[in-house]
Amino acid sequence: WGVETARKFDRAAVEDALKELDSGKYGAVLRAKGILAAADGSWIHFDYVPGEINVRTGGADITGKLCVIGSKLDEQGIAALFGV
Repeated sequence: WGVETARKFDRAAVEDALKELDSGKYGAVLRAKGILAAADGSWIHFDYVPGEINVRTGGADITGKLCVIGSKLDEQGIAALFGV
């Protein structure tokens, strides 16, 4: 599942969403990654694998991007989780 978004995110909200992926209610998530515009003007880069979350500030991109890889993914649930 993947999406591009111009929405601005809060780092804590991204971390909470990534932790929620560990719950199993969004399918068998093997990996998630993305670059998202932050509300403060910076860019949030993240990588997720089950049990490990890495969120950091990085270089800008043209638009925000989210990608979630796995099986039996609840695509609508993931979209709602990230608010996109």
